[in-house]
Amino acid sequence: MAILAITGLFIGVMNDAANFLNSAIGSKAAPIKVIMAVASIGIIVGAVTSSGMMEVARSGMFSPECFSFREVMILYGSVMLSNIILLDVYNTMGLPTSTTVALVFCLLGAAVAVSIVVITSNDTISLTQIGEYINSTRAMAILAGILLSVILSFTCGTLVMYISRAIFSFRYHLMFRRLGAFWCGISFTAIVYFALFKGLKGMLSGSALFTYVDNHLTLSLLILWIICSILLFFLQRFKVNILKLNILAGTFSLALAFAGNDLVNFVGVPVAGYDSYMMALESGDMTMKMGGLTTDVSANMFLLLAAGTIMIVTLWTSKRALSVSQTELSLSSQNEGEEQYGSTATSRGLVRAAMNINSFYERVMPRRIQTLLAARFETLPEEEREGGSYDLIRATVNLTTASILISIATLLKLPLSTTYVCFMVSMGSSLADRAWGRESAVYRITGVMTVVSGWFVTGFGAFTIAFLVGLVLMYGGDIAIVAVSLLCAWMLIRSNIKKNKAAKEAENTPKIVVKDTKGVVDECIAEVCHTMAQVTRIYDRTMIAVFKENRKVLREMVQQSNELFYQSRERKYKIVPLLIRLKDNEINTGHYYVQVVDYMSEITKSLLHITRPCFDHIDNNHEGMTKEQIEDLMKINDDVEDIFSRINLMLRQNDFADIELILELRDELFESIAQAIKRQLKRIKNKESSTKTSLLYLTILNETKTMMLQTRNLVKSQGYFLEHKTDKME
Repeated sequence: MAILAITGLFIGVMNDAANFLNSAIGSKAAPIKVIMAVASIGIIVGAVTSSGMMEVARSGMFSPECFSFREVMILYGSVMLSNIILLDVYNTMGLPTSTTVALVFCLLGAAVAVSIVVITSNDTISLTQIGEYINSTRAMAILAGILLSVILSFTCGTLVMYISRAIFSFRYHLMFRRLGAFWCGISFTAIVYFALFKGLKGMLSGSALFTYVDNHLTLSLLILWIICSILLFFLQRFKVNILKLNILAGTFSLALAFAGNDLVNFVGVPVAGYDSYMMALESGDMTMKMGGLTTDVSANMFLLLAAGTIMIVTLWTSKRALSVSQTELSLSSQNEGEEQYGSTATSRGLVRAAMNINSFYERVMPRRIQTLLAARFETLPEEEREGGSYDLIRATVNLTTASILISIATLLKLPLSTTYVCFMVSMGSSLADRAWGRESAVYRITGVMTVVSGWFVTGFGAFTIAFLVGLVLMYGGDIAIVAVSLLCAWMLIRSNIKKNKAAKEAENTPKIVVKDTKGVVDECIAEVCHTMAQVTRIYDRTMIAVFKENRKVLREMVQQSNELFYQSRERKYKIVPLLIRLKDNEINTGHYYVQVVDYMSEITKSLLHITRPCFDHIDNNHEGMTKEQIEDLMKINDDVEDIFSRINLMLRQNDFADIELILELRDELFESIAQAIKRQLKRIKNKESSTKTSLLYLTILNETKTMMLQTRNLVKSQGYFLEHKTDKME
């Protein structure tokens, strides 16, 4: 249970870190280390003052007096193992989900499984009495809260952002100097109330201040707003950026509430299991019923401090924590670029419906009002933006709206999820801020629908996984417990290795810096050299793997060629910002640079068209290459490797004197390919080769020819690009 608790804390923080990091990261309100430090302080304060309801794990989903010690421990073990599997899958996919929903439905699924086994093993009890063993009321309340939180959060985020942007516009600095203190005062009031009466409600509950505020809420909030506005007004006069201060305060409050209220999602079950063990140990009866779990107990302070420390360590060391954040940031970014999701018929239909509504609005709304509002929502040019996914105004709206909604939900005792509120507020604000333009709306709606549908699947998936694991553990005994635990450990280790490997490769991949034209030459050389070196290696390994029918290597080559292809596609989205920054006398340079990027994309596409068919052929257990086909392809591979080696040397040394030699070698290669195709046609006529193998063979040859054509064009354009760029720099 202790090991599972620590593992659950790691995975839980990786999943929920997006809730309190996204707004600060997206707006670049502060360096990432400062943001993490503020969040860490919030986590440790929230952890030691945790008001998480431990009774949810102890007796919220089932009636413990109906179960023995062993049955309760198997139930808790099933919950922890299932929770790890579920959250690890979601984190690996980069999708945000609710740890509250995961915990509740894992508890419910495990309770149903254990109850069924207990009831069926006792002839005096009927399955119709299962309602006495489990409590589904809380789970249904959570399920109802999902829909409520999604609709309410999105609507409020859209409305608040629209009003805020209409007031301040994207060029908000002048208007903000006049009204900023009062506007931020509202935000600070919500954040302070949220931090004190949501995050620290366990410590303040029963105090005179808490009682007074609870009884005079409107007056208390008004007084707090006046005080915050005055303080912010004077800070603003001393040149303090109160927007950034506001965002960091909101990050602190959300991190505090996360640790203070969601900690039970990670340690509630292990603590309940430990309490069960102590009860059984004290009584000396391992078959006793666990009715003692229905009594409330206070959490151990040392345990809470240790849990908070583990959460902070995870936040600082896990790169996967930010992968979940990246999903929300990509869907709410003000900047155009490669979209993370594709399009669906539903998203396209919604966009067309929105365009029709907008057309009706333009017909009925006076032109003067339309012009006035359009001016408030006119986005800044690329060079004038603050550098983040969105500006400080929207980050403040995200934090404030989320804080207010969660505070109201707490006051009304509504089961809203922090994850749902934060994500949907961000999506609503991005819609109101016109971040979803015609160029990106379809893809971002698809992304939101994917995430939201994933939330609804969470409950069903958590229940199903916990139910199956519970049955396995109940019937399989100690052997099943060890086996499932090892399976979870293997999944975690495997996913972390893959994630860290991908992160390392991403760090080693050169990226174009588009701030200005200075340094573009070095960046371009690095990218071309990196791409060609990867193409050379992947092509060679693919050919050898096909000859040896090595499915594992071929699968790896498909993955790597696919990544290389999408990297080349991403470069195309970086071209436009760079071309905008080019001076008039650098247009020819930009022309050749566009050609270089386009040829790199075509080369990687041809490589992908080689690796995929090769893997599919071997994966489907088709007949391998004949001896003659292997000999032909080996010669082709040697010639390609020779040409690529010379090209890579030319690119690294920036010496294109031997380009004519490359042309001669290419022509010789084309002649070899032509001869190989003729020999294959004879083999086909003589029925010396199977249809599938012949098609693969011809595909490899044709795509190799296409790849070499594009490679020669790439080298030629790269030479022209460097020549023109050097002339301009001189």
